[in-house]
Amino acid sequence: MLSAVSRPIRDSCAPVLDRCFRLVPCLADPARRSSLGLKAALVTLHLVFVGVIFLFYSELIEKTKHEPWYITFYLLLFVATLVQYFITSGSSPGYVLDAMRHANERNALFQKISTTSKQPASSKNGNMVITMEGSRSGRSFSGSNATSWTKLVLDLYPPGTSIRSLTCSYCNVEQPPRAKHCHDCDRCVLQFDHHCVWLGTCVGLGNHCRFWWFICEETALCLWTGVLYVAYLKANIALAWWKDVIMIMLLIILAIFLIFLLLLLLFHSYLILTNQTTYELVRRRRIPYLRGIPERVYPFSDGVCRNLYKLCCVKASVYNLERLPTAQEIEEKSRPYTCLDFLTCRCCC
Repeated sequence: MLSAVSRPIRDSCAPVLDRCFRLVPCLADPARRSSLGLKAALVTLHLVFVGVIFLFYSELIEKTKHEPWYITFYLLLFVATLVQYFITSGSSPGYVLDAMRHANERNALFQKISTTSKQPASSKNGNMVITMEGSRSGRSFSGSNATSWTKLVLDLYPPGTSIRSLTCSYCNVEQPPRAKHCHDCDRCVLQFDHHCVWLGTCVGLGNHCRFWWFICEETALCLWTGVLYVAYLKANIALAWWKDVIMIMLLIILAIFLIFLLLLLLFHSYLILTNQTTYELVRRRRIPYLRGIPERVYPFSDGVCRNLYKLCCVKASVYNLERLPTAQEIEEKSRPYTCLDFLTCRCCC
């Protein structure tokens, strides 16, 4: 009976839904609808927590007249947090297919320049020299665009590595080190960290820095809002019981969010300083290129300063593919620290 009653309702709503899907095509995809719903819920939570304190805390409005900078900075932080959230959610984590297309385009460009320029005969053979992050010298590749990416990826692995073991069975493309296929995005991501449901995208090489800044701003906003809630309760407790109940409930929820954000901020700060990813840390024993490396050794770390520089200062459009360290480099990284190492800042540079 219920199905018989609901069928006319579905039939009457179908034209309206079809019209909405035509006007906003992204709503036709269930995954994108879910992502948009989560984003709307996150923005609503921000508006509720900030709006309630301005609605109930009348003394805050009076304080604004005497100290306008206080509320101005708070509102600027609120706007900056939301802007950073949308920037991060709309940024690319760095897809393997985009890096492959970028490498092939550069290879074609170098081939075109080398064949038209008047250089010695040794530079007219169509070779391309690509210097990758972590390599001490460039390596010359010859051949067509179809094989340039394969040779580039193989150069990042130890000699004798098979292409078949590197090829993603879903994207049918060779994965460089630290890349992983995301089943939510259905793409291979460079330096894959995790897939964030709230952002609706992966966190990887291209947006890890933006993700860290979003967490930092979100933590500061949550902490500042909690301070305002506590100030209201200290000044207005027992004046209106229903307001106190609402504020206490929101403060408890805010405290839970703050604890989670602080732990997340500390965790990702540790990952950035050691040049690791969440996937590599959690699945270290299952990742082939990390097997056999001691737990306390960070194979891709170049020191705190260089790790920060590579993450924050290198342009996002440049794909810095890191090669696997050699056995000699692993042995050097696993060497215990001495007093001289601390004096020479071995851990930083």
